[in-house]
Amino acid sequence: MFSKCITNNGVRADIRFRDEASAPAGQRLRRGMTPTLRALKITEYMTTTSLACTLLTLAMLVSGAAAEDKSALLNFLVVRDYNGKPIRNASVVMHPVKKDGKQSRGGLQLKTDPDGKASFEGVPYGKLRVQVLATGFQTFGDDYDIDQPVEEITVKMKRPRGQYSIYEDHPTEKKDEKPKN
Repeated sequence: MFSKCITNNGVRADIRFRDEASAPAGQRLRRGMTPTLRALKITEYMTTTSLACTLLTLAMLVSGAAAEDKSALLNFLVVRDYNGKPIRNASVVMHPVKKDGKQSRGGLQLKTDPDGKASFEGVPYGKLRVQVLATGFQTFGDDYDIDQPVEEITVKMKRPRGQYSIYEDHPTEKKDEKPKN
């Protein structure tokens, strides 16, 4: 076994080598590759890898900083329409909306706390479709244009109405009169 010090572009590597004949079969050096050349290739690979990791980290930091500038904090308050009391465990579903008005894939679901509040930070600016579902109440849905760093959204949930049936009399409705001949 022998030791050798190799320097490449200011990077120093102390590497211990064995005789090629005494090395196990899987660890033998490739033909034509001297121990010095192998050490230089390892050093070059390590330098390239560390540079790539540094650039990737820098890119992630820059993109994260840019994304923070265009995001908002949404605070939801879900209450009963008839008395203003909070509704706990209501489901608040948010979907981004494309420019053509269609709902994008994906979305996020929040649950309200006992005070009827739910919040989410990091919502990108633009159109957002909000749906609120709670047991015993009508489903609420509306589109909001998110353009401020903090948005307060209050949702008043209504009780469900009776179903409309064509077989029942509806005195407030005008009936079609047939013309007399």
